[in-house]
Amino acid sequence: MSRTVIDLDDEALEAAARELGTTTKRDTINTALREVTARYRRLRSLEEARDLVAEGALDVDLLLDKRAYRPTSAGNVRGTGADE
Repeated sequence: MSRTVIDLDDEALEAAARELGTTTKRDTINTALREVTARYRRLRSLEEARDLVAEGALDVDLLLDKRAYRPTSAGNVRGTGADE
């Protein structure tokens, strides 16, 4: 952990604390930093997935077909040839 002295927008900090459910400035700032980082990682992953779909390298319909990966009986998975 590093210690830094900065000027903060108190209204923005209070609004962030309400949204995040945090009670201290430290927790609010650290949680906000983690949330922003996670959000941008998810956005990049989504963009990469969109590119794969556009290139035909990813079949979204197959991914959304829950029957293809949910166990049926005795641990067999449909679509794997185990019960066909």
